[in-house]
Amino acid sequence: MIDTERRPRWRAVNGILLLDKPIGLSSNQALQKVRRAFQAAKAGHTGTLDVAASGLLPICFGAATKVCSFLLDADKRYRAEIRFGQTTTTGDREGDVIATAPAVPSTAEEVEAALRGFHGEIQQTPPMYSALKHRGQPLYKLARQGIEIERAARTVQIHHLELLHYTAGLAVIDVSCSKGTYIRTLAVALGEVLGCGAHLAGLHRLATGPFNVTAAHPLSLFTTTNYELGDYDALLLAPDQALSGYSEVTIDAAGVQRVAHGQAIHVAAQVREPLVVRIYGPAKQFIGMGVLASDGTLTPKRLMGDK
Repeated sequence: MIDTERRPRWRAVNGILLLDKPIGLSSNQALQKVRRAFQAAKAGHTGTLDVAASGLLPICFGAATKVCSFLLDADKRYRAEIRFGQTTTTGDREGDVIATAPAVPSTAEEVEAALRGFHGEIQQTPPMYSALKHRGQPLYKLARQGIEIERAARTVQIHHLELLHYTAGLAVIDVSCSKGTYIRTLAVALGEVLGCGAHLAGLHRLATGPFNVTAAHPLSLFTTTNYELGDYDALLLAPDQALSGYSEVTIDAAGVQRVAHGQAIHVAAQVREPLVVRIYGPAKQFIGMGVLASDGTLTPKRLMGDK
């Protein structure tokens, strides 16, 4: 059994763990607790969830950290609670209330009408209370010092936006969006459209890329001494399961050798334009990611054997 009081002996662990992060911990704090339980030498998470947010946080161990960037770039899905009539310093419930409105939308139809303006491609300015960095400093640290930095607006995609419930100034929405979308910014903008102000009252991440929170494990599972390391290892997913949305190409043993040395090869597959693909060897072993050109040239991009 794992002795959680002693310093772990770090070991090589490879795979992806789907964690259901609870409210009250930062993503890094949750990561470190899980890493200690696994005694993993190398680990990284795939997209920050605020302390006040919960839900799916995929954690990559060892060689699986090489697919972290693909999950960071993946679409996300959230269930969000938006409180109308109150504007806060941070755009969420963690901040101080700086403005209140005497009236909030009286019907769900009013909220739904406002939501229609946020479907598809929209512009968002990242909030000051975010993990984005300015000259090496996270913006939220500067914000706490009363420093405001000019931020450029970004184009993001709202793929799906649905009002699930509305009552007494509190809306619950389901939103699927591209990477880089700030749900708190969406909440604030919705309050501005409705003229009453709003802030994000709660956030739960439901999905990241191909992964869903219904398959995630609670953090409490990794703070118990009733599990052996082998029990934890059995919960890990193969790295290529994070990449199921990409097409695959199978190459022969000679091709594997060349790709492993960073060399481009020619394959029979044809595409109309350059395409990022999964590369597999003849025994269906996952080699890594590559770019397939329209002429059949396959160039390795990120390989499992890379250091």
